[in-house]
Amino acid sequence: MFFKQLRSLSLQKNITLVLKSRFKNFKSSKVKSIGVIFDYESYHNYDFFRSLISDIGLTNNKIQFIAMLDLEKNKPNSWDVFFSLESFDWLGRIKSVDIEEFINQPFDVLISYYKTNQLELNLITARSKANFKIGLTNDEHRLHDFIIDIEPKDTDIFKIELTKYLTQLNRL
Repeated sequence: MFFKQLRSLSLQKNITLVLKSRFKNFKSSKVKSIGVIFDYESYHNYDFFRSLISDIGLTNNKIQFIAMLDLEKNKPNSWDVFFSLESFDWLGRIKSVDIEEFINQPFDVLISYYKTNQLELNLITARSKANFKIGLTNDEHRLHDFIIDIEPKDTDIFKIELTKYLTQLNRL
């Protein structure tokens, strides 16, 4: 119990420090790569993301997924990257090489497709080197550069809104 509270406090402190030091330098170039972070328990329809990417005009090798699981033992058989609470130490530091690789990828767009306020997901979103971060509504509005206020199950609305706004921003 004590270690969970300490981890939560440490994660929140890390998120706050990263967000305070974040420098927003948007490039207005076309989208060439996309990273997607999501909560696997809430939503895990890869076909939606793949069709979204093809509608944008990218190939499947230009998208990278990372998903949070409740427990590492529930990991599905897949080639995608998964993490759990076990991927963080009791001070809230990242222990996984896969998470570090995802964070250091300079994506043109990062889609944070989760609605729940989970500190682990928020930390990865905050630390990501992505140029433009798009998310669903979250308690921490500083995480994202652009927010689409929908439920994760409303994929058709998300697809329409994302393409509409990326087109208006001259990113497609």
